[in-house]
Amino acid sequence: MQLTWKDLKVGNIVTEPGNASFRRTGDWRTQRPILDKEACVRCALCWIHCPDAAIKLSEEGYFESDLYYCKGCGICASVCPAGAIAMIEEEEK
Repeated sequence: MQLTWKDLKVGNIVTEPGNASFRRTGDWRTQRPILDKEACVRCALCWIHCPDAAIKLSEEGYFESDLYYCKGCGICASVCPAGAIAMIEEEEK
């Protein structure tokens, strides 16, 4: 017998808006964003377009990915006008 999503029991999942911020979802990713600070123009487009709100402003004034929540979608890299964000393969843990 093949199980479907309907057979799964409700457990530790996101069931309410906003509660994903309480769970570290970054373990899902297969690629991670790497910021080249020398190329970054601090335009904040990566921050604006991140669907997971996983980009934070650092003390140095750069917008950097919070890898606890980044799912590696690559949107930040695709919208960066300076090409300052590269997506690399995630390493095995």
